[in-house]
Amino acid sequence: MTFFAEGHPSLEDYWRAIILFGQNVACYKFALAQALLECAVQQHTFVTLADLAEPFSRHIVAHLHTTEKQGTSPSSRFLAACKAYIAGEIAQEQLLDTTVRLGFQNVIDAFHVVNRADTPVRFFTDARAGRTKGLALTEDLLRLAQQGQHVNLPHEIEGRWRLVETAWTINIARHLMTVQYDRAAQALFTIAPSRRRVTITSCRNALNGYQKGKCFYCFADIALDDHALNRADVDHFLPHTLKQFGGIPHLDGVWNLVLACPACNRGMAGKFTRLPALKYMTRLYTRNEFLIASHHPLRETLIWQTGVHAQGRADFLQFCYATAQHILLHPWEAPVEHAIAF
Repeated sequence: MTFFAEGHPSLEDYWRAIILFGQNVACYKFALAQALLECAVQQHTFVTLADLAEPFSRHIVAHLHTTEKQGTSPSSRFLAACKAYIAGEIAQEQLLDTTVRLGFQNVIDAFHVVNRADTPVRFFTDARAGRTKGLALTEDLLRLAQQGQHVNLPHEIEGRWRLVETAWTINIARHLMTVQYDRAAQALFTIAPSRRRVTITSCRNALNGYQKGKCFYCFADIALDDHALNRADVDHFLPHTLKQFGGIPHLDGVWNLVLACPACNRGMAGKFTRLPALKYMTRLYTRNEFLIASHHPLRETLIWQTGVHAQGRADFLQFCYATAQHILLHPWEAPVEHAIAF
């Protein structure tokens, strides 16, 4: 099974593997994940399907308001009920009854499956066979909700959800979707076959899980909330100022985007427009190769921007770094580095 870091995966690693690398033919896993986090924050140890139906359907309805296609199947009785609720054709009580009957049929069994096998850590056990049908939430899920990274997890689910549903909406395979970066909006977007520009999600939300909620340079915790003091900056690894000199292709490409803490990006001893030290180039290459190997929605974009084969991608990065070094000259390193996270 593939995780972001070698060694002993943390609870966040297992959770992120489920959200970021699991197979998705519909939106149900994302909605269930959001609902589970809400229940875990309240430290519930058991949740009935009736209680789970409200947050589960609420998240799906919210996405249907902006993106009508929430799966690859041409029809779904449950999604049809959600759409009927939005149209005012059924009341919430009827929607919740339908959610209990139809909404959880496959997602509960499939939730922990990553790379065709169940994760060794489970965040709930199936208790639908009992008198009170529901899920027993495990200690691991309750602990996850109390750890520092839990505030980022809902944002990461949303980022992944937006990537997948955008591919469904514009009717292309998600692994063929080319993603671009809008620097002004700090958001990812794609171009539909109709040539219409489609905004997908915040760049922060899309990338944070793959950095395990840590600064790319110093491994300090970063946040996604707009009001957090340690809110992540979207940083051009090779500085954006190099664009004026030319010579480096796709400088705004996903391959060159990382998340950094404010101190590393623009603090007193921050990077600003300086050249990152060579050791970070190795880290960037490893990050990009991991994303490509994981077959997630940014895979084809990275291949298109950096090369088809691993050696070609390494040569591309070497060329870009050498070009930047001739202009920027002096390397920069983070003055403080926390325990290695990835």
